[in-house]
Amino acid sequence: QVQLVESGGGLVQAGGSLRLTCAASGRTSRTYAMGWFRQAPGKEREFVAAISWSGLNTYYTDSVRGRFAISRDNAKNKNTVHLQIGSLKPEDAAAYYCAARERTSSFSDVYAESTSYDYWGQGTQVTVSS
Repeated sequence: QVQLVESGGGLVQAGGSLRLTCAASGRTSRTYAMGWFRQAPGKEREFVAAISWSGLNTYYTDSVRGRFAISRDNAKNKNTVHLQIGSLKPEDAAAYYCAARERTSSFSDVYAESTSYDYWGQGTQVTVSS
């Protein structure tokens, strides 16, 4: 089993930024492809960003591309990923969830579908004041 814990959420003014972190523990001998999703009240969970297990490939949903950045440093903390979220808008407010894929993936594979992931964190709340 793998446990994922998100941190870094909070209240921020529109235009501001936050850095979210997801740390994996448990069965982490391998390096996993990981992703971030978000869910606002009354809405379905949506994909935000993904990173391959190598860190060489990233992918973003259109609404955050250029404002958000997903990263990892496998040499430093394997299976810890960060999501730098900037130029925040009220519509970015949501619970942000981290996900990890244990199933086999190539060094460049990224995944935007929630069904591609095997483990999920409990989420961290991002609130944006206008």
